[in-house]
Amino acid sequence: MVLTRCRLDDRISKGVINNRLLLAMPSAMLERLRRDLHAVTIDRGQTIHRAGRPIEHLYFVNRGFISVIKTMLDGRSVEVGGVGIEGVTGANSLLAVNSAALDAVVQIPGTALRIRHEAMKRAIAADDALKLMIVKHARLAFGHMAQQAACNRLHTMRERCCRWLLIAHDSSRSDQFLLIHEFLAQMLGVQRAGVSIVARQLKDAGLIDYTRGRVAILDRAGLEASACECYRTIRDEWDALLSEQRGAPIRRSNSRLH
Repeated sequence: MVLTRCRLDDRISKGVINNRLLLAMPSAMLERLRRDLHAVTIDRGQTIHRAGRPIEHLYFVNRGFISVIKTMLDGRSVEVGGVGIEGVTGANSLLAVNSAALDAVVQIPGTALRIRHEAMKRAIAADDALKLMIVKHARLAFGHMAQQAACNRLHTMRERCCRWLLIAHDSSRSDQFLLIHEFLAQMLGVQRAGVSIVARQLKDAGLIDYTRGRVAILDRAGLEASACECYRTIRDEWDALLSEQRGAPIRRSNSRLH
């Protein structure tokens, strides 16, 4: 994996904010952050944080999905967490030493709102409410890493594959998104052949379609019924946290960056 730079994307600089953490912020808090947020595109396979290296930018995912990956000494790797439109990458680095604990790699391409680490550090130092929000976000993200570790050990490949597809569906903001079997197998820590078998089963059941690295979600309810408990557990916990931030149902995708 090669560390690459995100491209500033003027086309989305005035676009709609989809990131749920930003949408959960009070208007005044979001307005203070707005001047330091920059819209960028994120490309599949792009490494945005490298384990052991300082974090230069944090990314509020606006569309797409970033996997948090543990790589072993022999080069094998597995996904242990992820960041979609509900959160921000590198939150722990704001609360302790600025060093990435794990690699962060884009799996579903899209867009993000990027902020320099120093700017975000200053923002939470000046705003106790923002700092508390980041602390709660980091704590929940850690809990979800533990949930995923248990999921990888205890649930079937089919259940885990459905969970991942549902998460990707949520964060891609589209019924179709780019995803190849090799990447999905790497994320689930299984052989590519096993993923191909499960994908064929899901396709035959009418839940998904796929061709040339593109997945289409055909039956969302069917996928949820086939997924393990982890998808709903994680989704409900994010919903509760983000709703709590405003004391009311969170704003949906109707806020603009500029």
